[in-house]
Amino acid sequence: QVQLVESGGGSVQAGGSLRLSCAVSGYTDSHYCMAWFRQAPAKGREGVAAIYIGSGSTGYAGSVKGRFTISQDNAKNTLYLQMNSLKPEDTAMYYCAARRGVCNRWFLPSDFIYWGQGTQVTVSS
Repeated sequence: QVQLVESGGGSVQAGGSLRLSCAVSGYTDSHYCMAWFRQAPAKGREGVAAIYIGSGSTGYAGSVKGRFTISQDNAKNTLYLQMNSLKPEDTAMYYCAARRGVCNRWFLPSDFIYWGQGTQVTVSS
């Protein structure tokens, strides 16, 4: 059973940076797609970025490309999301998610089985 625990959220002014962490436990090999999603109030869950643990290949939503970076530290079993040049529209609850397999259609939350509890990011103008 894969377990995910996010941390690192908080409040920041526009233009600032935050790094989210997701502590991962319970997976037995590298054949997993790990992703970050976010959900703003009254909106659906949106895929932000994904990484295939086996190869390190990544994917990003157009709205965050060039500003956010997803990475992994296999030694620490931790997934990161470095968020730079934050905008008020980035305000949301951010979730870490995992599923076995490659990251095709990674932006679909219905494709992911394992979820963390979320961490809140608030960006003020």
